Amino acid sequence: MDKVLYEMMDWAAIEELVYSESGNPDKLLGPHLTENGLLIQVFIPTAVYVTVKLTALGKKYPMDMEDEAGVFAVLIPRKSLADYTLLVTYDNGITEELKDPYAFPPLFNESDLKKFEAGIHYDIYEKMGAHVVSVGDVKGVYFAVWAPCAMRVSVVGDFNLWDGRRHQMRRMGDSGIFELFIPGLAQGEIYKYEIKAQNGDPMLKADPYGNYAELRPHTASVVWDINQYQWRDKDWMDKRERIQSKESPMSIYEVHLGSWIRKPVEVDENGEEIIGSEFYNYRELAEKLAVYVKEMGYTHVELMPVMEHPLDASWGYQVTGYYAPTSRYGTPDDFMYFMDYMHEQGVGVILDWVPAHFPKDLSGLACFDGTCVYEHQDPRQGMHPHWGTLIYNYGRPQVTNFLIANALFWARKYHADGIRMDAVASMLYLDYGKNDGEWVANIYGGNENLEAVEFLKHLNSVFKKREPGAVLIAEESTAWPQITGNVDDGAVGFDYKWNMGWMNDFLGYMEYDPFFRCHHYGELTFSMLYAYSEDFILVFSHDEVVHGKGSMVGKMPGERLEDKFANLRTAYGFMMMHPGKKLLFMGQDMGQISEWNENESLHWEDLQYEIHSQLKLYVQALNQLYTSHPALYEMDYHPDGFEWINCTSGQDNILVFLRKTKKQEENLLVVCNFAPVVHEQFKLGVPFHGKYKEIFNSDEERFGGWGVGNPRVKTSKKDECDERPESITIQLAPLGIQIFSCTPVAEKAEPVKKAAVVKKPAAKKAAVKKAAAVKAKAAAKEQPEAKAKAVVEEKPEVKAKAAAKEKPATKAKSTPTGKTTTKAKTVKGKTK
Repeated sequence: MDKVLYEMMDWAAIEELVYSESGNPDKLLGPHLTENGLLIQVFIPTAVYVTVKLTALGKKYPMDMEDEAGVFAVLIPRKSLADYTLLVTYDNGITEELKDPYAFPPLFNESDLKKFEAGIHYDIYEKMGAHVVSVGDVKGVYFAVWAPCAMRVSVVGDFNLWDGRRHQMRRMGDSGIFELFIPGLAQGEIYKYEIKAQNGDPMLKADPYGNYAELRPHTASVVWDINQYQWRDKDWMDKRERIQSKESPMSIYEVHLGSWIRKPVEVDENGEEIIGSEFYNYRELAEKLAVYVKEMGYTHVELMPVMEHPLDASWGYQVTGYYAPTSRYGTPDDFMYFMDYMHEQGVGVILDWVPAHFPKDLSGLACFDGTCVYEHQDPRQGMHPHWGTLIYNYGRPQVTNFLIANALFWARKYHADGIRMDAVASMLYLDYGKNDGEWVANIYGGNENLEAVEFLKHLNSVFKKREPGAVLIAEESTAWPQITGNVDDGAVGFDYKWNMGWMNDFLGYMEYDPFFRCHHYGELTFSMLYAYSEDFILVFSHDEVVHGKGSMVGKMPGERLEDKFANLRTAYGFMMMHPGKKLLFMGQDMGQISEWNENESLHWEDLQYEIHSQLKLYVQALNQLYTSHPALYEMDYHPDGFEWINCTSGQDNILVFLRKTKKQEENLLVVCNFAPVVHEQFKLGVPFHGKYKEIFNSDEERFGGWGVGNPRVKTSKKDECDERPESITIQLAPLGIQIFSCTPVAEKAEPVKKAAVVKKPAAKKAAVKKAAAVKAKAAAKEQPEAKAKAVVEEKPEVKAKAAAKEKPATKAKSTPTGKTTTKAKTVKGKTK
């Protein structure tokens, strides 16, 4: 090495580089113009010779080895920068030509850094992570990661022997962002970030913004270009805002892709199970699921988290790869196809999303750079003691930016029609799931997580502006006010809230033996007291059919399976008639007996048995009824869309109400009987004079019922009932939901009496004479046997005998509402 070059060396920086502790390797490496010429330095461990080749002239300049670890330098006599390549010969004799990563400028600009620091860089995912890009005419992959307290960050992978010394990343000022463009890399490269903490300990981390990941149990990220897929769902996206308005039907089928349906397990030549072989690909699942959803009449599917997660048993709720669809079912392009295909088939897709907490896996977000980057440092604020997970620090702008951008990412890049946020209650309350001493109060001494509330409002306001037509749903199990509504009006800003209170109350009511339900009638009607406080979705979700809770049909009372299914039909019918959008978890629409198990497919073989196929048919018919009658969805969130007829028949377990639209002729009359009792003459009040036709009955024989119903149209009469002047009398089915259409009929006007005609005396006399003649003629024709019958019937003993032969009269009973019905006859199991 010549003297001039030797004196130009920064030996302290070289040592820092060799020991892989450089946060700013670009200050030493790459091209630098100096007073003495163009200085180029590289660090390539295991290299023995390196030559710089100027691209334009083809001239070559051998480099001097500055350090035996692999630091090389050359001083080229020129006054301007020049494009060049490196000719590298390694200690194994292999030679390759490559571009110098440190010859390329950063792709972050000052505006990017300021917006990220403020937490308002809503498309930060376009810069962070790994992106297949071209810088000039050079193709490669651009990497960027946020690790504010790291000493050094490197990109490592198969391409550099997982050596953290080779691609040490450039720190962008005080932003905490490290970045580097590596020429020559392409889609499919496996990588991680090697982060050296301030104490000198190195750790390997998956990319928080990575778009794809290895199949578990491996944890590396995979380079993937998610901008190459050609979407075909423009028609759906253009009309989505109208389809998903609150005046439209929404019947959601909740799905766990890994256990909805599975392949037979494959094994290799040694008899070992092939990892992941039991799962169908996203593309295969799309076609199978779309057929089923359309057949059943659902409008949407909701996917339990498809974001990358390490443990199958977490069902996706402990996420490690927030920007990557799980590789269990295929590539990012495969998942885009899934979304695209569902849209082409007219089915909306809602994605479960978990902004509340994340797992402690070493490859994930936990202690990301050796410090608490994404979580709170104080475990009383940063950890869920019962879940064993970590809580996001919502007071840190870069953390909330990560989450807000992620919600937008799924809507923008994957065309998600909605985001359902899991465990919102745990975000709102600082003491959620914690005992005294395990949490820290807010600045006002309360238990409200003020930073989380602000984060949710921020997210909801931005999401609605940037993704109109997509919806945001909160799974929030407490009575926190104004979860739904406009942020400008003080609400948190969600479009919908899961009605967990209704689910718990109603299932509690249904689980009682019908004989005892009369004592819990309030659990049936209570929901209407708060039905319009939020915009609710009624749910029978996956949470209710796991961990020993049993399946939906397993919750129902009854000694016989038929009784359980009858109760379940009643439960589903009531849910569909109650105001609010709907959600049902997979397998429950065919009455799977065992509770859900994520490690096996749904029991599709059950459909060979009539009782299961009949329930499937019933849910299908319910969905068709729901989506075809505006009264059941158009005014879900307006009090005028619902009206009680009878909500006081607790002793009989009967409810009667109206579902309404602005058009009177579209109203539906709903009669619910939660007891196994037939009422042959049940009188109920109706809203107006008209004809009432039974259009749906859960007790139809095709659904597995007894067929008790009303085949003929009922015309109301002026007979007061339920404080209404008009009423009808119907045959009320046991454990049944019966729906009647309501057709107004104009009442006939009272006949006009004709004025009496004053006849002349002669005419009057002639009329009287004629009437007497007719009467005499009729009396003469009277038959002898008729006369005899009249005489016999006057004898008391004959009259009594005839009365004894008559059928016994049906004994009537009076209901608590003052109605009179025939006494019901109940038989074991079913009532006929």
